[in-house]
Amino acid sequence: MVRENKMNNKREKEAVNAYLKFLQTKGAASGTLYKRSLFLDRLTEHLVGKALERSSYGHALDKAIETVSQIDKYDCQNTAREFYPFWMNDIKAIAAFDLHYGFDIQSIKWRPLTSSLDALTKKLDTEVFDRSESLSLNNYAQALRKHNAENLVVDTRVKLAKVILIRLRDAPAKNNKTYRMAVDVTLPLFTVKEIKQLFLTVVREFYYFWDRGASTKN
Repeated sequence: MVRENKMNNKREKEAVNAYLKFLQTKGAASGTLYKRSLFLDRLTEHLVGKALERSSYGHALDKAIETVSQIDKYDCQNTAREFYPFWMNDIKAIAAFDLHYGFDIQSIKWRPLTSSLDALTKKLDTEVFDRSESLSLNNYAQALRKHNAENLVVDTRVKLAKVILIRLRDAPAKNNKTYRMAVDVTLPLFTVKEIKQLFLTVVREFYYFWDRGASTKN
């Protein structure tokens, strides 16, 4: 049984590696690869040792998606849909997928301006945020305090939320696609794993408050 589980675990790892390499060849940003690999870690936990059947895959996806925030659900479901033929090792389906594959986000030609983490950090205390941005930040901070977050936690997370706002400053539209694009471009700037994970947490938490502010502004 132990040997069988190791073999099945190897199956999942090989499928994940093949899928991520495929995305790389299609020009996926490193931030996108990182976020998708995190979700696939959750998904494959429930796939180890399971039969190569759609029902098994669906059951595993239901379990993995339970812990995903609302903003990430679409991307995670899309990732699961794309990953399925790799898990099944369906060569024909992968070949057909390759012919028609493309990122929806690539339809937007906008990219946040090139910057470094140091440059972004220096802007945090001097940047002027408009009314809707300030409202989003204040509402986010209040929500954290309602959950008994300490002042240091609130200050740190609000600063990371400000980084997102600065990256979105010149976006042609304020929607979930530009938000994700700003995140994808910013994520690789964080080299410490723990900070990178915290940034992704802020990304998920802050989206609700930012989206409300963007909708009001529009």
